[in-house]
Order: sequence, then C-alpha cells, then structure tokens
Amino acid sequence: MKLVVIGLGQCGGRIADEFARLNRRAVVQRRIEIIAGTFAVNTDAADLSGLTAIKRDYQHRILIGGRKTGGHGVGKINELGAEVARDDADKVIDAIRVTKRFYETDAFLLIAGAGGGTGSGSAPVLMQHIKERYRDKPVYACIVLPFEHEEQTEERTTYNTATCLKSTYSVADAVFLIDNQRYIRKDNSLRDNLSKINALIAEPFYGVLCAGEEKKSKYIGAKVLDAGDIMQTLVGWTVIGYGTSALPLLRFPGERTRDFRKKGSETQKGLQAMDAAISELSLACNPEDARRALYLVSAPTREMNVDLIKEMGDYLRAITPQAIIRNGDYPRQRGMLDVTVILSELSDVEKIRYYYTKSTRLIPEVKKRQADTESKLQAIEDTSKDIPSLL
Repeated sequence: MKLVVIGLGQCGGRIADEFARLNRRAVVQRRIEIIAGTFAVNTDAADLSGLTAIKRDYQHRILIGGRKTGGHGVGKINELGAEVARDDADKVIDAIRVTKRFYETDAFLLIAGAGGGTGSGSAPVLMQHIKERYRDKPVYACIVLPFEHEEQTEERTTYNTATCLKSTYSVADAVFLIDNQRYIRKDNSLRDNLSKINALIAEPFYGVLCAGEEKKSKYIGAKVLDAGDIMQTLVGWTVIGYGTSALPLLRFPGERTRDFRKKGSETQKGLQAMDAAISELSLACNPEDARRALYLVSAPTREMNVDLIKEMGDYLRAITPQAIIRNGDYPRQRGMLDVTVILSELSDVEKIRYYYTKSTRLIPEVKKRQADTESKLQAIEDTSKDIPSLL
C-alpha cells in the first residue's frame, strides 16, 4: 500500500518525519517505495526547522497562518488552528497535486496530536478538503492522544482532544488511535522518550505497507496482504499493534522441519509474537468490540507453514469473535518472526468516552470561572471610576 503522509502540528510533523525514514529504509533494504510523498504542515516555523527526513523545500514543509500567527504557533487554541487551515488549505492541496507518482497513491494518512492547537484544529479541516478533491481515495487519520500529566495539568488539552476526536471521526474513513502513555519509558530523558515514541508509533506500519508493494517473487507471500485488504479492514476507530519473536538461524535446509519439539516451538513462537502485538496495541481496548481485524505474519519462508497461520488465526478469532478477519504472510525477515495486528470498527472505546464525558463536564466549569473573573474585574473597574486618569 502506498500513502501520502501529512503531519500536522509539532507532534504530527515529527511522526511524519519517521514515516519518511521508513520509506528510505524500504528503498535501501527492499528497493520499494511505500510513501509517495511526506509533508509537514505547521503554524510554527521553528517546529518545521527541527525535522530531518522530510525535504526542506516549502512544498514539503508548509507554513500556514503566517499572517495571523507570525510563524509562532496558535498557542493551543485549536479553533485558531482550524481557522488558518481553512484559509490556507489550498497550499496543502497544491503541494499534494505535484507529488511525484501521485497517481500510484492508494490513500492519505494525516497525523496529528489531539491535545495541541495546530494539529488538533487543522486535521479535520484538511481531511474535509482532501476528501472533496480526491473522492476516490480513502483518507485515514492517526490521532495521538496526550500524556496523562498533560491531561491533569492542562484543561485545554482535554477540550482540544475531545473536539479533535469528534470532528475527525465525522470526516475520516478510519481513525488510528495512539495513546502516548503506552509508549513512555520513565527512565529516559524527555527528548529520547519522544524520539523513541515517534519511532514506535510508525514502526508497525512498515511491514503492512511493504507487503503489497513487494516486487521480488521470492518475497511475495502465499497470501498477499494488499491495499484492497487493508482498505476493506479500516473503518472507524482503529488500533494497531506489533510483536516480534526471535528465531534461531538455520544451519542447513530442512533442519527445523522434522523434529516434533522444534515443530511445536515454531507455532509457539508465532503465538508469542501475536500475543505481544495484542498486548502492545496502540490504545488499550477490548478486542471483542472489533468488527474487523487483520494480521500480517512476516518470517523466513521455512518458518511459516499452514499450522502456524491456522493457530494464529484461531487465536485472533477467539479474542475477536464478531470480527471479519483478513490475513497475509510476508516472507522477508531473517532470524525473526513478527506479527502486525489491526483491530478496526471498534464499537466501544473507553478512552474516547472518558474524553467526551470529561470535556462535557469541563465546559460549564470553564464558562463559570470566566464569568466570575469578568465579574471581579468589573467590580475593580467600578471602584476606580471616581479616580482621574493620566491618559
């Protein structure tokens, strides 16, 4: 599957930067392209300057709202982010239009942090514009939820997240939900943590995107997971997970195919990788709520057999009883078996309900505080009305 990736705001731009690195990796290691074009859109010029993999020209690093923000961001006000996105949407559309090999693109992926201002506000607006221009291509969103400490210390973060999620869901064909808190490593520095988190968010997409673009016959799976399978799976609220299991390297052909213990070990390794993928889903959810699911197994050809695929399919069926399940194999890895799992069309997401409920309660409280503040300021003004002014 080949994507056009657009990162919005600081968070979205940095994750889009990781997708640009994934594409370079695919070109160098596998001689295939999985990203037709990678763009970063922001109201803050400094954030755009901090990227490293996305091309530095103005068509790939797009500054919007310069007249209203002076290139210094929108200060977490996502209404302003939405406004400047509406005003400058044509800048993004024009950049997409001249993308090299745009005609090969299967879908769009827009990435944004839900708690900020630029990404949170511009994501649904730009999705709507892109859908109006390119009706034949699905538009997917990757929405990154804030850290717990951001939710606890900044009320605006919760409000931005709720409005972003509601608006994005009404426009996008599918919304990948990414919970920052699930990737955090408390012993790392802030900079290392964020860089690692961004890489971990992008990594699960690598194999899924590569499988359908593979050109060499020996690396094409018995059951190819192509763009059509992915597009039929992605609907509504969606999560993605990735798990790996190390395999011993073969010393000679056929070594692992005869011994019954080694045969059982192969299946166990696959189930371990599947279990790791489920436990590392991008957002905590109940798999039983999924109505569609997909899994991709990638391992050396000799390590993949009918028993392995059947056992993994049975495992996923047991935890997603109501889902339509699609699967594929990709004989590419060496010394490792990895599994990517996507659960989509989730009927219930507890975290989403939490944001909606908290934001609904928060709005009256904020309005009351604003009214109290205005009342107190007016009282001060009234007490000073008899004092002469020097102006």
